[in-house]
Amino acid sequence: MTNFKCTSCGSEASLENLNFECKCGGLYELKFTPPKFSLDLVDKSEFSLFRYRKFMPLENEIWKQITLGEGMTACVKFDDKLYFKLDYAMPTLSFKDRGAALLIWLCKSIGVKKVLQDSSGNAGNSVAAYCARAGIECEIYVPKGTSEKKINMIKAFGATATVFDGTRDETADACRKKARDEGIYYANHVYNPIFYQGTKTYVYEIYEQLGRVPDNFFLPVGNGTLLIGCELALTELFEAGLIKKLPKIFIVQSENCAPFFGAKDKPLDIVVKPTEAEGIAIGKPMRGREILASKYAGEREVITIPESAILPAREHLAKSGFYVEHTTAAIYAAYEEYAKTHEIIGDSIISLCGAGVKSEH
Repeated sequence: MTNFKCTSCGSEASLENLNFECKCGGLYELKFTPPKFSLDLVDKSEFSLFRYRKFMPLENEIWKQITLGEGMTACVKFDDKLYFKLDYAMPTLSFKDRGAALLIWLCKSIGVKKVLQDSSGNAGNSVAAYCARAGIECEIYVPKGTSEKKINMIKAFGATATVFDGTRDETADACRKKARDEGIYYANHVYNPIFYQGTKTYVYEIYEQLGRVPDNFFLPVGNGTLLIGCELALTELFEAGLIKKLPKIFIVQSENCAPFFGAKDKPLDIVVKPTEAEGIAIGKPMRGREILASKYAGEREVITIPESAILPAREHLAKSGFYVEHTTAAIYAAYEEYAKTHEIIGDSIISLCGAGVKSEH
């Protein structure tokens, strides 16, 4: 049976539990062991990420009422050393649809009528869209300064967009307070580990499409939702004997917001400075200790993006046919800057995780 398990005290709770954290204050992980990964268990007649549902804790067919056709995005060879995964080609134009589809499946399955979420934009867009699909009331808290286009998209899905006059971290605090005070389900991409069962399909698709995985993964890390999912899936592939070596993971952060850069046991206490990479501007990552204590057996390195390189990278990608938002461009900028002073062994893959039309600022 799949349960939530507290990362602090180890106590367990049912997936029907409406509390977003343990009574001790600890965050939940998922007590779930998928079958050994095999392409034979992939439903090749399903053209969404739910083709991989044999490796997810799905216990009903409600996903058919939730899916918007997310996933199955292309892997494009950009040059001899680099692939792009076009995750902006999603229903709400960002990779967050991977996790939101699973999270709202859970909400629908356990009878949740209203959810709260906080976001810098993309996760809020995703949760709002899937709530609209599922018929669930939704309110999204976003920090002041969030792209107006992302706010308008939240509203378009029929959700309430509450713009909070504070930082990204202060916005999250205010949203959680309301969830506690009013007993509203906190459908959050950081707190609910079901979300990572969706983001791990990023790796499944790469493996199915390429027949292998590249040697290096450059991943944007704010709260680490894609990172955690990738580590889960890469470990599954390795343990199934489908890949012989775990790829190196580059944890990419903005130089103006890099609590993992130089951190050991816990994220650094930092003062967040303004950054074009708004999607990863997380000064206090809630799963920071968990990320730093990861059991991922492959190599990892934290690198930062020079702020001055982001806009030129975005322009270069657009001139190459890839119109992405600033946070996505920042990951390519980090790759390019790192390659100037380091030899990158083997080939690499970058998630083009958000579309350019979402961040016209």
